[in-house]
Amino acid sequence: MNSDRRLTRRLQQHQERARRWPVLNLVPLMDVFTILVFFFLVHSTDVAMTADHSSIELPESVADRKPRETLIVTITRDSILLQGEPVVALDAVSGGTAGGLGVLRTQLVEHRDRQRILPQAEDPAGREIMIMGDKSIPFALLRQVMLTCEDAGFGRISLTVIQRSGQPG
Repeated sequence: MNSDRRLTRRLQQHQERARRWPVLNLVPLMDVFTILVFFFLVHSTDVAMTADHSSIELPESVADRKPRETLIVTITRDSILLQGEPVVALDAVSGGTAGGLGVLRTQLVEHRDRQRILPQAEDPAGREIMIMGDKSIPFALLRQVMLTCEDAGFGRISLTVIQRSGQPG
């Protein structure tokens, strides 16, 4: 009789446990999410540090070096921007008006004086600037912008391009 009670009691406990909601252990799930967060943080530095402009189409290059974070001049089909802020319209540059690229030069000099980009900023050849231009802009305009950047004290000029494979075809 005593064993029947024990068996009945044991069956009741088992049925009671079976009726409860299952317990979800969240610790392994949190571990997985933590590892994913660290993975994405570590690998997020491989992303190129350029502005996203859908209005320009960059030319292609076979260069394999990644760009450094520098001052960026963007030449779109209708204007010139410095760090994403509009500086001058291309109509003013191509029209030969008095303002032209002088406005860009003034902005570059102000930006250069406000922020020392590199430790060797006293050396004009040490100051860097990156030009991101649409591949359809005329070379004469690109040359004018490059000369303006050099005149403003930026001796190291880089052009932003899209990297493609070095193999022909």
